[in-house]
Amino acid sequence: MDSRSDVETTPFLSLFAAVSYGIASMAMVFINKAILMQYAHSMTLLTLQQLATVVLIHFSRSMGYTKARGVDMTMAKKLLPVSLFYNANVAFALASLKGVNIPMYIAIKRLTPLAVLIAGCFSGKRRPTTQVTLSVILIAAGVLIAALGDFSFDLFGYSLAFISVFFQTMYLVLVEKSGAEDGLSSMEIMFYNSFLSLPFLMFLIIATGEFPSSFSVLFAKSYSLSFLVTFFLSLVMGIVLNYTMFLCTIVNSALTTTIVGVLKGVGSTTLGFVLLGGVEVHALNVSGLVINTAGGVWYSYAKYLQKKSKTTRLIITDVEAHRK
Repeated sequence: MDSRSDVETTPFLSLFAAVSYGIASMAMVFINKAILMQYAHSMTLLTLQQLATVVLIHFSRSMGYTKARGVDMTMAKKLLPVSLFYNANVAFALASLKGVNIPMYIAIKRLTPLAVLIAGCFSGKRRPTTQVTLSVILIAAGVLIAALGDFSFDLFGYSLAFISVFFQTMYLVLVEKSGAEDGLSSMEIMFYNSFLSLPFLMFLIIATGEFPSSFSVLFAKSYSLSFLVTFFLSLVMGIVLNYTMFLCTIVNSALTTTIVGVLKGVGSTTLGFVLLGGVEVHALNVSGLVINTAGGVWYSYAKYLQKKSKTTRLIITDVEAHRK
């Protein structure tokens, strides 16, 4: 198991989980961009990614490659809100993109760490340290400053984006709670999330009119080797992304996962400036990006000090226990 309840969280494991999620998340941006340029049916693609996750974990468990437990209906009912929040986040995020430009969409989504921090205070969690709080506020300030350089207002689109932030916050907080209280591994949470998502996603692809034309297009394009390779990479990276996201949330925290997402966004934006070009650079954009990055680095350093302090206390306690 890789949950915090049955595996001791070491600084290396925490760092590995965060870095893995960051790399997978950044890679997924470009892979999804590549596949969506050839196959525009995004909800059908998400449905197939979740189906591939369920099938892979099921066969891995049957072959003994993973110790993930089978489906328990009591646990499935308990995790249903996680799946609903996850899919609601995806649905509202996609809908918001119709009225909000991409820079502003990224800016709004980067406010998730602040929302997670606030949710943690209301849920009775131990208050974060001053450094953690200030670093998250600095990240949010950097987002807002950068956004002022490219501001176009659409009330409906903005509302959908902020609702998406709310749903993303809720499912990350619930994932963290499930790992800590229910002793679930990231693999098990990923399986339940994908399994419970399928009926909801099937309803969405029918309601949005993607089905059945999306499958007709998929079969027609299956004769292209380059499309098949890109499509296969998309399915694999969808699994890797979900696994690393849940692992990072369980091993570290919901807040850490959102911060990694913010830094991934910074990296993606920077690569977009360098590789893609065609983007007008403003002083506000650059200033906001620098402030945002500084906040992320500060947060990482603050969490490292917190983890190091916790590890030192555990060692001291263990030594004292052996002396008695």
